Amino acid sequence: QVQLVDSGGGLVQVGGSLRLSCAASGRTFSAYTMAWFRQGPGKEREFVAGISWSGGSTYYADSVKGRFTISRDNAKNTVYLQMNSLKPEDTAVYYCAARSGVVIPTRAEQSSYWGQGTQVTVSS
Repeated sequence: QVQLVDSGGGLVQVGGSLRLSCAASGRTFSAYTMAWFRQGPGKEREFVAGISWSGGSTYYADSVKGRFTISRDNAKNTVYLQMNSLKPEDTAVYYCAARSGVVIPTRAEQSSYWGQGTQVTVSS
């Protein structure tokens, strides 16, 4: 089992940057694939980015490709989401998610564990 704590959200202007962090408890962090999802006002939770247990494979939603970068540090039990060139439509609560095994969760129902979420607001 793993517990996740999201942080790093905030208010930023259009074109700005933020880095989200997700700290995981437990000693087997490297056994989990990780992902970031987001949920905007009145919208369903959607996949943003995912990363394999080793960090060697990453996947992104088309809407964030070239702007967001997911990474992980297994020694620190932490996964990151670097967000650049932020747009108003990126405004959402961002959630870290984890799944044991090799499948990277790209749908919410594929994720076994969730962080509490961190609010990102992009002002124009």
